[in-house]
Amino acid sequence: THNKEQKIEYFDLSDEWMDIKEYVDTENSIAFCVLEDTAENIFLTISLRENFSDLIIMAIASNKESANKLKMAGANKVIPLVETTADIITNMLEKPISNKILNDILYGESDLKIAQIKISEDSHVKDEHVSSIDWSRYNGIIILSIMHEDMKSDFIYSSRAKHHVINSGDILVVVGYENDIQEFEKKIGSKRYVNWSHWGW
Repeated sequence: THNKEQKIEYFDLSDEWMDIKEYVDTENSIAFCVLEDTAENIFLTISLRENFSDLIIMAIASNKESANKLKMAGANKVIPLVETTADIITNMLEKPISNKILNDILYGESDLKIAQIKISEDSHVKDEHVSSIDWSRYNGIIILSIMHEDMKSDFIYSSRAKHHVINSGDILVVVGYENDIQEFEKKIGSKRYVNWSHWGW
């Protein structure tokens, strides 16, 4: 940082470490290790720490085991993605307005509905990885979770769900208005399984 201005540089595993040191002030810089592959992220952290003893290293981890390895590799700070996401969701749900919305959906007369969409054999999303689908293209719909045939459920943005290949019989739990839910059913070629807003509580 110089005069409150920050400079960002991008590097990959092919870069020569000593060349970097010639034009980067490593003693006053922060390196973010954000490779998707855990083993590569650990290797990158080890390499950086070996070459730059004073460098501040921040890394991402998908679980506690990876976080411990990254700390042992020399990371100053490890950000556990799954736990961070869970904290954000927990904090959001603790807010009064979020509680009110959920209460209206489940117990009140809100136009918003929670529905379960069962993936059919000829669905457009069948055999796709959850992470490869651009869910934002389905206007007005929020995908909450995916339920498998054994009825186990995964939060849609969890690490396990992202690597899941959608099968016929899987169930997507969604929130939206009736018209949007119907449009969503048409777009993915699947039908509603259970509409929770019709249940009695």
